Amino acid sequence: MALVAITREMGSLGKDVADGLSEALGVPLYYHEVADHLADRMRVRKSHVIRLLDGKANLLERLTADKTSLSIFTADEIVNMAAQEKGAVIRGWGATHLLREVPHAVCVRICAPFELRKQRMMERVSSSDADKIAEEIQQNDEAHTAIMKRNFDVRWTDSENYDVVLNTERVSVKECVDRVLGLVRSPEFAETDASRKKLQDLALAWRVKAALRLSPKTRGLRVSVTSKGGRVQLAGMLDTAEERAAVTEVAAQAGARDIDDALRSADAVRPRFQ
Repeated sequence: MALVAITREMGSLGKDVADGLSEALGVPLYYHEVADHLADRMRVRKSHVIRLLDGKANLLERLTADKTSLSIFTADEIVNMAAQEKGAVIRGWGATHLLREVPHAVCVRICAPFELRKQRMMERVSSSDADKIAEEIQQNDEAHTAIMKRNFDVRWTDSENYDVVLNTERVSVKECVDRVLGLVRSPEFAETDASRKKLQDLALAWRVKAALRLSPKTRGLRVSVTSKGGRVQLAGMLDTAEERAAVTEVAAQAGARDIDDALRSADAVRPRFQ
C-alpha cells in the first residue's frame, strides 16, 4: 500500500505534485474530502473550516471556533483515511506530522522561494496586484505555522520533519513526482506487517479520542489514549467512578475491543474520615 503525505507552500506547485503522485500510484488523493467531513462532524459550513485553517476567519469565527475538536477530528479523519487498504496521497491537514511515525509513510514538503510563489499565484489568478497576492501568501504561511505549532509543537518549515524536501524553483513537477516515487518503491519504505499494525494502532487511538470528544458524557474529560497491538490504554485522573465508566463505554463503542484501563477516579482515592 502506497502512502504519501504532502505539505506545501502556496504557489509551490505542491498541488500538482500531489495530483501527479496520485495518478502514478493509482491511489486516491485526499484534500477537499477532509473539509467536507469536518464540516459535517462539527456542524458548520465547509467554508468556515477552510477559513479557520487558512487564517482568513473573522473575529467571531475565531472566538467561537472549537479548536480542540477541530484538531482531534482532523487527526481522526487523516489517520483513518491513511489506514484504508487501497493506499492514499494526502495533501495538507498536518498529515506529514500525524503519519511521521508510520514506517511506510513517505512525508514530503514542497517549497519554493517567496518571489517565485508570488509570481506564480499572480499568473494563476490573473492578478497584477503584487501586494495583495503577497499578503495572501504571507497570511496562509502564518496560519499554517500557527496551526502546526499549536497541534504538533513543530516548525513545519524545518527539513528534519520530512523524508524529502523539494524546491520547485529548479526541480520540475515531474522530477518531484519521480523522486517521491523512488522513495515509495524503495525497500526502506516498504509496507510490512509491523508498519501496517503501527498505522492501525494510530488510527484506533485517534478514533477513540474523537469519540470521547464527541460524546456529551466524556467531552470535557482529560484522558490519554494510546494503542499498541490493538490494545487500547486509557489513562488519566477523573472525578468520579461514573466518569471512568463512561470513558470505557465510549471507547468500546468506538472500536476498542481490548482495553487496558489505567484510569483513576478521585472519589476512589479520596481518604474517608470517620
